Amino acid sequence: MKPYRLLHPHLVANRYLLLTGFICLLLVDGLQLWIPRVVKHVVDGLSDRTATHGDLLTYGLIVAGLAIVIGFFRYGWRHCLIGTSRKIERGLRDRLYTHLLTLDASFYDRNRTGDLMSRATSDIMNVRMATGMGIVAITDALLLGGAAVGFMLWISGPLTLLALIPMPFIVFTTRMMGKRMHTNYTAVQEGLGDMTEMVREGFSGIRVVKVFGMGSLMDRRLAAHSADYLSRRMALARTTGLMMPLMVLFTNMALAIVVGAGGWMVIHGRISTGDFVAFLSYLGMLTWPMMALGWITNLIQRGKASLERLALVMESEASVREPDGAQKHGPVQGSLSLRDICFSFESGLVPVLADISLEIPAGTRVGITGPPGSGKSTLLQLLARLYDPDSGTILLDGTPVRDYSFDEFRKAVHFLPQEPWIFSGTLRANISGLMPVDEHVLEAACDAAQLRETLASLPMGLDTLVGERGVTLSGGQKQRVALARTLLLPAQVLLLDDPVSQVDTVTAGRMIRMLDSLEGRTRILASHRFAAVSHSDMIVVMEEGRIRAAGSHEELMKEDDYYARTWRIQAMEAELSEDGE
Repeated sequence: MKPYRLLHPHLVANRYLLLTGFICLLLVDGLQLWIPRVVKHVVDGLSDRTATHGDLLTYGLIVAGLAIVIGFFRYGWRHCLIGTSRKIERGLRDRLYTHLLTLDASFYDRNRTGDLMSRATSDIMNVRMATGMGIVAITDALLLGGAAVGFMLWISGPLTLLALIPMPFIVFTTRMMGKRMHTNYTAVQEGLGDMTEMVREGFSGIRVVKVFGMGSLMDRRLAAHSADYLSRRMALARTTGLMMPLMVLFTNMALAIVVGAGGWMVIHGRISTGDFVAFLSYLGMLTWPMMALGWITNLIQRGKASLERLALVMESEASVREPDGAQKHGPVQGSLSLRDICFSFESGLVPVLADISLEIPAGTRVGITGPPGSGKSTLLQLLARLYDPDSGTILLDGTPVRDYSFDEFRKAVHFLPQEPWIFSGTLRANISGLMPVDEHVLEAACDAAQLRETLASLPMGLDTLVGERGVTLSGGQKQRVALARTLLLPAQVLLLDDPVSQVDTVTAGRMIRMLDSLEGRTRILASHRFAAVSHSDMIVVMEEGRIRAAGSHEELMKEDDYYARTWRIQAMEAELSEDGE
């Protein structure tokens, strides 16, 4: 994607507002060009002593009238052009956020949150500045500067040629500095992303920082990031700081040439005093575009660098995609079939899952267990289509899951991740989101997730604010809130990743019995607690990304040494824990 194509739909959508703004800008520039002509007549009249009080009053009224009209149209172009840049800023931010929501988990594995936040804030602001004042400054430089040169040629061609001697130096300097500024701005934005991510991590993990006394470590890390960001900023400052003085130097050289050569032409009668004053006025109008070249280049290069960074995100495509023209497949029964599944998070790495084949009839209770790192969570994430396997096929009711639309698949398959995520807001909003939900349905989901006692202990029940990431809730309460969210709407397939890892054994038992009572639904529960999966119709034991054994609890106790040994150890630990209480 060419970066500038990002702006095309926004420019088209606001074309009439932009056109109005450009017309106002053209009128302002055109009217400004007539003021030196009025001044010329005043100066010539005064020099020749032919001007009367009436003439001076007329000229004064003309200038005042031009000033009023210029002020009116100046407001018009600022309202239209600068206002449009704000709309473009909003539109780009909305498009970026919407696109980010379409990307899959693998994209977020590769990209840091802080860097994405930097693109959504600082980069979009830079684009807004470039499309607002940057475009206005370019228009002024081309139109006002070109027209000023035209009037200067009208007054005196030779003097104009002399005044333009510094122009090649300005063009050369702008091109040379522009390339350096573009490189420096890209480096600055990347450094800002690094620093933002570091600060975000520090605030998100503030409790860990406090408990382990990592404050000084975080200070040093921030100091290192700040020093790196400062060095990038200083490199940019050296480039931009040199740009404006050079522009001022060249424009003042032009002024010096005009004062010397123009004064000589006035003395020898080549041009009138009024022409000389008007010429200086037009040179002043030309001076602004010449000086603004540095500022314009600054804005444009900054906007270009930011636009390229945004384009990199916008051109990213999800590896987990919805099929084109997906057809409805009718009511989902819930049977799952996994055939020779292999998966790795990055190509070239050792597969996380290998040769996974499994048949799960509809309505079956399946338990997945195994040591940490055996691939339990990854397998559930594949079943939930957060990732697609590198090879092999997953079928739902005999149809590859890739053939389902996201909407149909998400309604049929609900997934509870191992780490429950709680949004800032109320418990009600965390469970139901923005959907209008019947109160009885909401209460039933809370009861099923064993939240009744928790809600009774809270001051405002479901309307209690839980703070950022549910800071006021315990780990077990967060897990049950996430479970209520999963159970709120009916789904034929439930994928539950260790839903009882943070609750006590009594509550865990009630939750497991509740899940067992959901007859007719396919329930796949991963847990390191063997007791949580022992009543399953089929238990899958995983080890190093492969299926070690599969069968009922009784069968595995007889046939799999690892399962039998671990079951006895966990049972003994549970007995000791109960005796200790």
